[in-house]
Order: sequence, then C-alpha cells, then structure tokens
Amino acid sequence: MSSILIKNALIINEGRSFKGDLLVEGETISAISSVNKITIPEKTREIDASGLLLIPGVIDDQVHFREPGLTHKGDMFTESRAAAAGGVTSFMDMPNTIPQTTTNALLHEKMKLAAERSVVNYSFYLGAATNNIREIREADPSEVCGIKLFMGSSTGNMLVDDENTLKEIFASAAIPLACHCESEPIIRHNAELFRSRYGEDVPVSNHPMIRSREACYTSSSHAVRLAQEFNTRLHILHLSTADEMKLFRNDIPLHQKRITGEVCVHHLWFDESSYEDKGNLIKWNPAIKTRFDREALLDGVKNDQVDIVATDHAPHTLQEKSNTYFKAPSGGPLVQHSLCMMLELWHMKKISIEKIVEKMCHNPAILFNIADRGFIREGYKADLCLVNPESPWTVSKPNILYKCGWSPFEGTTFRSKVAKTFVNGTLVYDNGVVNDNYRGQKLRFSR
Repeated sequence: MSSILIKNALIINEGRSFKGDLLVEGETISAISSVNKITIPEKTREIDASGLLLIPGVIDDQVHFREPGLTHKGDMFTESRAAAAGGVTSFMDMPNTIPQTTTNALLHEKMKLAAERSVVNYSFYLGAATNNIREIREADPSEVCGIKLFMGSSTGNMLVDDENTLKEIFASAAIPLACHCESEPIIRHNAELFRSRYGEDVPVSNHPMIRSREACYTSSSHAVRLAQEFNTRLHILHLSTADEMKLFRNDIPLHQKRITGEVCVHHLWFDESSYEDKGNLIKWNPAIKTRFDREALLDGVKNDQVDIVATDHAPHTLQEKSNTYFKAPSGGPLVQHSLCMMLELWHMKKISIEKIVEKMCHNPAILFNIADRGFIREGYKADLCLVNPESPWTVSKPNILYKCGWSPFEGTTFRSKVAKTFVNGTLVYDNGVVNDNYRGQKLRFSR
C-alpha cells in the first residue's frame, strides 16, 4: 500500500487553521499530527507543503458535464480534468442531458460512463418529470445524490409547473429535492415585453429584468411552502436575490435543517455592471443581478443563511454564446476557477478561508450525507487540495482546460493557485499536469 506524507502544511479544517503533517495510506487519511503521533511507513513519499494551504477537496453539488448527448460542449473526461485542476474532487451532475436522466436505468448508464472517464469522484441527480413519480420513489438513497426539479428554465417534461404534479413530487422525494426556482409565467410575460421593444436583439443587460427577482422569489417561496407542507428535504439551487435570503434559517445546525440553499460563485463575483464587458458570456439562469444582491448573497454565505457555494458549471461553445439574446444559451464553465475565485474574496478580506472550506467542502458532505468525505479526518477518504496562497496567475486560453476553451474569468489575475489535488489518495493534479489514467469513485451516501 502506497503512502504519502504531506509535511508542514497550514491545514484548514472544521473552523480551525493550524500547521501540521498528514499521512495518507492507500485511499485514506491515516494520521494527522494534531490528532496522533505519526508513524511513517517505509518508502513513504514526502511532500514539503511549507507555505501551502491544505484543505479537503471541494465537493461541487451542481455541474453540467454534458454527457451524454451534448459532448461538443464538454464531457466527463474533459470537465473532470478541469475540476481536478480547480481542487474539485467530487461532483454531482445534472439530468438535462440527451437523453434526459429521468429513469434509474439511465442514471446507472451515466454512472458507468463516469467510471470509465471521470478523473474525480462522481454522482448524478435523477431528474423529476411530469410522469416519473415511480422512478423518484425507487431511487436508491445510498447512491443517488438527489432529485433535480426544474420549477423553471427547462423544456419538455422536465419543466414541472402543474401544481398537482409538484405536490406529488414533494410528497414522494425521500432524498434531497434540489430545485431550480424561477416562475415561468413571469419570465414569459417579461420576455414578450422586451421582445416587443427590441425584437430578437434584446441587450443582454436586460436579462435580470426578464428573469427578474420577482420570478425568483415567487418560485422559491412556493417551493418552501410545499416543502413545509410535505416535510420535504428541499435544497434550492443558485440563489440570486437578496429577497430570497429571508426564506432560510441560520439559527440551527445544518444537519437539522429541512430547507437549505446554495449560491454559485458567479453570483458572488459579477453584478449587473459586468454585462457591458462580458455580454452573453455571463448570461446565466437565474440571472446575475445587482451589486446589492451580490453583497446580500455573500452576507448570506457568511451568516449561514446560505449553506453551500457551488458552480452550476454549464459549458457552451463560443459560437453558441455569440448568438442573439433569445438564441444564446445560458450558462458558463466554472469548475476550474471556483476555488481560486473564492480565495480571491478571502484576499480581499470579504470572507474567511475557514468559511470558504465550510461552504465548499464540509457542508456539501453534511447536506447530502456523503460517506467519509468532505473533512480532513483520520479514516476519511484522502480527497485533498494543496493551494499556494501567494502564487499569482492570470486566466488565459493556454491554461483553460474546459472543452469549450473559454472562461468568463479570462484576463482575471488570481493571487492563489491550486498546486496539487489528491483524489482517494492519488495525486491527480500536480502543478499543471493532470493524471489522465486515474478514475474517481462513485459517491456513497449514508442514508
């Protein structure tokens, strides 16, 4: 069994920062110097982490890796490589692929694809649809991260806006029900107003008025009411408004919450002033809104109204993004840069590094009941990230690993850089080099 000793790191874990050593044996963390004296096996590889931060690997609870069916945008191999370069060791992938993952059989096919292609750990959401209540009830709680419900911004039978069907889904979900909340009637009404004014050439700066704060809060508050009625374990994805913060509690521990929320990194970085420069590259659903909203969301992260920070990584080609407003798809690639972006906020003294680790590493493991991951603890899987906090670098096309080849952060200089990423004790990313031969593991859930 191979072993690695990481020496002299500044370990960030469970609200503490302390200098120490950590021993990895095989796939697990076997000793931490602050817990027990470390006995070093023969032929142990030593890594001097002086000046580096050691954190648990990031767990991203919302990505679109585009496989199967949309692999011209991204695929499990390319996007998991980018994830590893960003310190992301586990992901949870969304069901709006081709075909849509609305059956357990299709979900298991995606798991097989990931086992063959992903260099990091993986899990997949089962998509809620207008006609798959039986599939929802039969989902295996030990291997399915959650049920994804589009209460807005989807097509076909994955857009669920019939009230009786919604109630049946909320009553049937035995695992976390992760919701995209935007009111489609409000969005359609707003879209027609702007279409009548501009035709197809609506300036993208109007995106937050079309996909408005009213559309978000109307749908989010509706989901909360249904969750309260049926005692559903509800998780609202990519919150984007200050208004929605009032829907969440911060007076009880996360493991006791029945209703939780996530914010994505782009809503913490960009605001309405960014549309002029970035255009469709920052067109997301829900829309990036005002500076006031951005600051309120960051406050929500810091005061524990918001439980998780993730990406909604959703690559599209530049050709697709260059279309007119209504034809340009929403979404963008983020997994390679999300941790560095959050660490930049730390450098700006807007958030503590302990809070970043809590929201990106610890809390996804708690919220989804992920077994033996998300923390630096003896006996846990050695999903780890070493970060150089003082190694400035600029995002540019030559260092972007996304299949789509672009990033909304191009031209941005980050002060921190991911140095090494370990997945199950294996070094999968090392200062710009990805170990393409390694394959991650299926996440398991203690439910």
